[in-house]
Amino acid sequence: MPVAKTNSKFMKPITPDTILADIVGAKPIPRTEIVKKLWVYIKKNKLQDSKNRRNINADEKLGKFFGGKKQVSMFELAKFIGKHAK
Repeated sequence: MPVAKTNSKFMKPITPDTILADIVGAKPIPRTEIVKKLWVYIKKNKLQDSKNRRNINADEKLGKFFGGKKQVSMFELAKFIGKHAK
């Protein structure tokens, strides 16, 4: 089995914009860590939909991050991370 490359694109630090930095912090961090921090925030604030656990309900901060949407699927998180981090 091949060994995973340590310089994977997922591990390359990216810089969050001000909207995402409000949730995960302003330091450049890998995309994988951004996802982890988003889930910590979502679970801490009980934003996961109670009926359909794949959906995330927006509070004020996540509403800005989601572009004004009230609810998104967890599968859409990567799209929003791409819009809010370089």
